[in-house]
Amino acid sequence: MASKVPYLASPGSLGTALDRIKSAATPPNVNPDFVLTKLKVKGGTGRQIPPFLKKIGLVAGDGTPTGLYERFRNSNPAVSGAAIAEAIRYGYAPLYEVNEYAHELNNTDLKGLIVQVTGLEEDNRVVELALSTFKKLKTYADFESDATAEVAAPPREASSGAPRTAGLRDFRIGYTINLNLPATTNVEVYNAIFKSLRANLLDG
Repeated sequence: MASKVPYLASPGSLGTALDRIKSAATPPNVNPDFVLTKLKVKGGTGRQIPPFLKKIGLVAGDGTPTGLYERFRNSNPAVSGAAIAEAIRYGYAPLYEVNEYAHELNNTDLKGLIVQVTGLEEDNRVVELALSTFKKLKTYADFESDATAEVAAPPREASSGAPRTAGLRDFRIGYTINLNLPATTNVEVYNAIFKSLRANLLDG
């Protein structure tokens, strides 16, 4: 069976959806109602958005937004762009298994890659839609950014059940570190990351 790559019947609607995802509050579930009401993408086109977002990893199988979804909404363009680059590599993995620089190909070569991976004819409508959808998604991506880790802001209140005191000496600040490790088989990369964490955040 030929490998499949995700696509939308109206690739232009993807830009509308992504733009409005960045401005809308994160919902508990990315479903057709959210797409229609908050993202303002209607009809059959809107119903295609949640399944597509699942295929590229922005939404989990149960409809809940993933960490990639939140990273895409980040106001830092490097973080947001890196999230979409990761989503492209995830959703279009069959293309990257053949050419790890699929996002750098020109239109002709990218279309040829899609034909090779899907097994479809060059003039098949699905090939054109997959090409257009990939290109639209790529406009939001930053494949050069190394923004793979973020430190969350300290919580406003301590999560423990211990009684709070007024003394400044008992004041505590907690923080959470969300670390998205790069995909690599080189153990030295991980060693360097955790060494830096120990030296700059964990010690003392």
